[in-house]
Amino acid sequence: MKINVNGIELFYHKSGHGDPIILLHGNGQDHRIFKKIIKRLSDKYTVYALDSRGHGKSSKVKHLEYKDKMEDVAEFIRTLKIERPILYGFSDGGIIGLLLAIKYSYILKKLIISGANTQPEEIKKYAVNLIKAGYFLTKSSKFKLMLTQPNITALELNTIITPTLVLAGHRDVVKEENTRFIAANIPGSELRIIKNENHSSYVLDNEKLYEIIKTFIEVD
Repeated sequence: MKINVNGIELFYHKSGHGDPIILLHGNGQDHRIFKKIIKRLSDKYTVYALDSRGHGKSSKVKHLEYKDKMEDVAEFIRTLKIERPILYGFSDGGIIGLLLAIKYSYILKKLIISGANTQPEEIKKYAVNLIKAGYFLTKSSKFKLMLTQPNITALELNTIITPTLVLAGHRDVVKEENTRFIAANIPGSELRIIKNENHSSYVLDNEKLYEIIKTFIEVD
C-alpha cells in the first residue's frame, strides 16, 4: 500500500490485528528485511513495515535527511490515526526512532532501536572508509547521509520520555561506547549488547530479534 506524506509516496506493508507496531529498516534496505518477523508479530499486533523515502517502493528523492524521514513517519502515524504505536528501528531506522521520540514526546508507546549512532564519527573507522569509498564511486545520497548525519546530543536524548530499549551487537559497526552513551542519556532506558552478533546478524535472524522485541513490549 502507498500513502501520500510530505509531498512523497510512502510504501508500507500492513498485516495482523491488535496493538500497532511500526518497523523501520536500515540504509539501502526496505521492509522486506522484516519478512519473517512480520509474520510472527502479526499474530498479536497490527504491523506496519515501511519503506523510507528513497528506498524500496517509496518515492525516489535526490537528497536525504534524517529529519525528513522522521517527519514522514510522524505524518504517516497522524494520517492513518495510529494511536501510540510501538516502533522498532534498525540502524537508520533507529536514528529515525530517536529523532521521532525527541521531537514528538507522546507519539510512541515504546521505542526499540538497534545499531543506531548519534554522530557519523561514532561508526568504526573501517566501516567509515567503506562508506567513503561507496560515496566516491556512486555519489549516492544514501552514503552521503551516513557521512554527514545524524547529530544527536545528550541533551536531546535526555528529553525522551518513551520507554526505550537500546540494542547493538557486540561486533557492531557502531562503537559500543556510543550505544552505551545513547542508553545512559535516555531516562529509564534498557541496554542490551548482544554477544556474538554484528550490526545486522541478529536482525536478519528474525527469530532472535522477535524474542527480544516480544519480551520488551509485553512488559507493562
